[in-house]
Amino acid sequence: MKIAILDDYQNATPSLACFDLLRDHEVKVFNNTTRGLGQLAIRLAPYDALVLIRERTALNRALLARLPNLKVISQTGKLAGHVDVAAATELGIAIAEGVGSPTAPAELTWALIMAAARKIVPYASNLRDGLWQTASVNPQLNGLGMVLKGRTLGIWGYGKIGQLVAGYGRAFGMQVLVWGSESSRAKAVADGFQAAASRAALFGQADVLSLHLRLHADTRGIVTAEDLARMQPDALFVNTSRAELVQPDALEQALGRGRPGYAALDVYTSEPLGTDSPLLRIPTVLATPHLGYVERDSYELYFRHAFQNIVDFAAGQCQTIHNPDYRAQARPLA
Repeated sequence: MKIAILDDYQNATPSLACFDLLRDHEVKVFNNTTRGLGQLAIRLAPYDALVLIRERTALNRALLARLPNLKVISQTGKLAGHVDVAAATELGIAIAEGVGSPTAPAELTWALIMAAARKIVPYASNLRDGLWQTASVNPQLNGLGMVLKGRTLGIWGYGKIGQLVAGYGRAFGMQVLVWGSESSRAKAVADGFQAAASRAALFGQADVLSLHLRLHADTRGIVTAEDLARMQPDALFVNTSRAELVQPDALEQALGRGRPGYAALDVYTSEPLGTDSPLLRIPTVLATPHLGYVERDSYELYFRHAFQNIVDFAAGQCQTIHNPDYRAQARPLA
């Protein structure tokens, strides 16, 4: 099969041990991304199989209809809203779903919290410029960092990642306050944490507030300007889940008003994030380039399953097809 691996910005996949699974196939790794429908259609038209790195490229109906050779999409991790499943099914394109792990994104979340709380990045950057114990040359921003012990960690979303982050908060001596569905709050209480009395209480009481929600129709824009306005001037808002969970422009405006005072972000509505993004011009924002799952162990896990799914599909025995109805219109293998 002719296989394309999309959006491997660091050209990391050829160095993975699991890459050998594709040794009997013709593989092209794309290191740059493109967004235009016409450009994508030309780039992807020759391929029988696409390997997607999470949601870096969206495959909508218009694009899928212009890929006559495509037979299978192999997803690293779980599917989100970036693939038009109905269109793929109608066109006879199989979608093989992968597996994920909460460890790397949870650890990155905690790294961001620690770095933002102690102002590690500005201190380190200014040290290179000869400035000792200086977080900012702006006197208003040159304040001290803070320890986490004794402070309140708010978590919205108590799934696998949220549970790990809650455990880290407990280990650091924080009071953990959880909000989410009724079952999530009950699970948190059973685990020895406190459920927030209300959504408003979560935002009002948290010194650090971290989002851990899945993005779907009901959660898109779920964090409002009103929510953010309830946060304290020295509070930290953390988002390593999905940028679209926050209403458009609400965070930028909230930071401009000083509530919350700080943000640590790993996700953006448009990625890769342009250098002209307003977020990058806000000195109280710690921004990383969507590193949540970007580390070697996660890549070996994600891609081993994605590559094995393609090998199994080529052999006619893939067991992880998300849309089995594709078979009614299935495209024959060469």
